[in-house]
Amino acid sequence: MFSSLNLDAQILRAIEEEGYTEPTPIQAQAIPHVLAGRDLMAMAQTGTGKTAAFTLPLLQRLLPHASTSTSPARHPIRALILAPTRELAIQVEKSVETYSKYVPLRSTVVFGGIDIKTQKPALAKGVEILVATPGRLLDHVESRNLMLNQVQILILDEADRMLDMGFMPDLKRILTLLPKQRQTLLFSATFSDDIKKLAQDFLANPVTVEAERRNTAAETVTQSVLMVDHDNKFDVLADLIRSRGLGSQVLVFTRTKLTAAQLARKLERVGIPSDAIHGDKTQQERINALDAFKANKITALVATDVAARGLDIDQLPLVVNYELPTNAEDYVHRIGRTGRAGASGEAISLVDGEEERRLVEIEKLLKREFPRERAAVSVAPRAAPSHRPAKAAAPSHAHAHARKPAADDWFMKPYVPSPSASKVEEQPAFCPDKPKKQLAALLCRPPEKS
Repeated sequence: MFSSLNLDAQILRAIEEEGYTEPTPIQAQAIPHVLAGRDLMAMAQTGTGKTAAFTLPLLQRLLPHASTSTSPARHPIRALILAPTRELAIQVEKSVETYSKYVPLRSTVVFGGIDIKTQKPALAKGVEILVATPGRLLDHVESRNLMLNQVQILILDEADRMLDMGFMPDLKRILTLLPKQRQTLLFSATFSDDIKKLAQDFLANPVTVEAERRNTAAETVTQSVLMVDHDNKFDVLADLIRSRGLGSQVLVFTRTKLTAAQLARKLERVGIPSDAIHGDKTQQERINALDAFKANKITALVATDVAARGLDIDQLPLVVNYELPTNAEDYVHRIGRTGRAGASGEAISLVDGEEERRLVEIEKLLKREFPRERAAVSVAPRAAPSHRPAKAAAPSHAHAHARKPAADDWFMKPYVPSPSASKVEEQPAFCPDKPKKQLAALLCRPPEKS
C-alpha cells in the first residue's frame, strides 16, 4: 500500500483523492530507491504509472525545503524534470500539481512553441520543481530567467529519447549548469544497450529497476498486423474506423508531418471528423486538437511520433500504425497510448511490402512474431455524398473533338488592318543612304615597356 512507502500524510491524501491505494509494480520498486537518494534507471511499460513513480518520492524529498514565503529567494529550483516533447512536459507538470496540492511546493512547466515572455512571470516568483523541454530551458538560461545551481534532483522522462543524438548537445550543456553532487533518475519504457552504456557516464552507482521485461508492450494491448498495398491503405483505414462507429476514438500514427496533415484532410473529406498533431503545428493548435479528441468532437487524431510519448487519453480503444516507425522502440511507445492503467486496448499496424523490414525489427525487439493477415480491401467513397447528378460517361476518342466548346468567331477571322494603321508610312528596317551618327571613343595609350 502507498501508506507503507514512508510518504507524508499530505501526499497520501492527494493520492487517495485520485482513487489510488495500491502502487503499481514500478512505483513499489522505484519509490524506496528514490527516497534513499540513489541514482536510478527504471524501465516499465507505458501506462504503468512511471510519472508517479518519480513524482511522489520527489515531493517527499523536497518537503524539508517547502516554504509559504512569497520571496522568490525561498523558492529556488531544486528539482529539474526534462521531457522530450511539449505534450509530455505538460502532462508531467499536471501530475506534479495534482500530488503537491497539499504541500507548499511550487512548480511550473516551460516548453517551446509559445512566446517565452508568457513563461517568465512564473519563474520570477520562484519554483522548486521545473518541468522543461531542453531547448526552451536553455532559452530561459540565456535570457537569465532562471538559475540551476541549486538543483538537487535531475529526472529524465522518456530517457531513451533524451539520450539519443538529437538531444545530446542540449543535454550536455544543461549538465554543465547543474551541481555535480545531485541525484539523477532515468525513466523510460525502452532502453537500448547503447543508451544504457551512454547513461552510465552521468549516473553514480545507479540501481536498475525493471518492472517488466525490457522493451515490452503491455499485455492488455491486442496487437495485429494487416498486410496491405500502400495505395489501398487509406481505404482499409477508413473501413476500420467506420466499422467501430464514428463515436469511437482512433489514434493514427504516421512517420512524417506531411503524411499526417494529408491523411487528416482525406479522412475529413470522406466524412470522418479528424485533425492532426505534428511538429509544424503551433502549440495552441496541438492543444486544441488534443482537447477536441479527448472530448470526442473528432473521431480520428493523426499524429507523428511527437505524440507517441506524453499523450494520456482515458480508455483509448484503438491505435493504428498507418506507417511503421523508423525506430522499433517507438512502436512500443505508440501502442502504449492504449491499454493504459490496466484497461484493454487494440493496436493494428497496416504494413506494405516496403515496410516489412521495419516489422521484422519490431518483432526482434519484442521477441515475438506477428501473424501476417491480408487486409480485405473495399473501395471506399473518396468524397462525402453529394446530391449533384452523376457526370455523363466520358466521350469516346473519335468524338472528343466534337464535344469541345467552339472558339470565339473573332479569333477565326483573317487580319484586316485598321484605317489608322493604313496611313502609317512603312519605313525600311535599314536605310543605307542615311548618314551614320558620330560615336565618341575613349582611346588608351598602351603601357610603356620597361
